[in-house]
This record gives sequence, structure tokens and C-alpha cells, in this order.
Amino acid sequence: MNRLTGSWLTGPSSALPPGERPEQVRQDWRGQRLGLPEHGPDSVAGKGSRAVALLVDLLLSALIAGLFTAPELPRNWSLLVWALLTILPVATVGFTPGMALLGIRVARVGDIPAVGPLRAMARTALIFFIVPALIWDADSRGLHDKAAGTVVVRSR
Repeated sequence: MNRLTGSWLTGPSSALPPGERPEQVRQDWRGQRLGLPEHGPDSVAGKGSRAVALLVDLLLSALIAGLFTAPELPRNWSLLVWALLTILPVATVGFTPGMALLGIRVARVGDIPAVGPLRAMARTALIFFIVPALIWDADSRGLHDKAAGTVVVRSR
């Protein structure tokens, strides 16, 4: 459970000095607690690049859905295309077309690098509700990333 809730409901940790709470642990950069570098590849991606990548993916989804529904507007079909355009690439290669364009990718926290289909589906479902993606911790991980055990990092 601690893995899902992270800093909100963390229990005592043997790595901390006695009497020191987890939120008091010094963090000099985003991702330091996760063992990520401060700059360059594999450092935590900025919120701006993630937002632009999402916008690119949404526009691409609307265009693809529009090709199949023309001359009508795509309506909710673009959401289905967006879900597929997000789940399949993130589960297999770790990034969506928008992420690839901006040089960022989704990485799994821990030793196993692949995100996998279940984590990609959970992450995408939570992004759909918007609010989990807008609540971040000190590592700039949204609730959707914390629940899926992932982090968005720079790929270049």
C-alpha cells in the first residue's frame, strides 16, 4: 500500500534518522529520492513538456478519428483512439508519439524497465479523469504515475 500512497501515508522507514519524518528528508532535485539524475537523460521530465506531449497526442487522436468518421465530427471516437494511442505504445516502447516528439518517456520505478500493459492501462485510465494528473508530489509524479509505479523521464 505504501507504494501506491507514497508520501501521503508513509510509515516509519529504517533508512531515516530516528525522529525524522519522510517529508523532512532533504531533496535537492526532482527524482533524487527515486535515484534519478538531476539533468540529462533519465532525469524527471518537466511539466510543460508533458503537457505539450499530451496535447500533441490528443490532436493526433482527433485527426485519426476524424479520418474514420468524416464528414461527421469524431466526437467520442477520438477518446478511444487516444486511449489506444497511449496504452499500446507506452506498454511496449514506453512513449506515445507526442512524448517521442518531445524527447520524454514513461519509465517504471524500480529494477524492471518495461511499463507493461496493466500499468499502461491504469495510468491512461487515471489520466482520463484529469484530476489525478494534476496532483503532484515532490518528484513531479502525478497520482496516475504513483498508482502505476511509473515516472516520466527525459529520453535525451
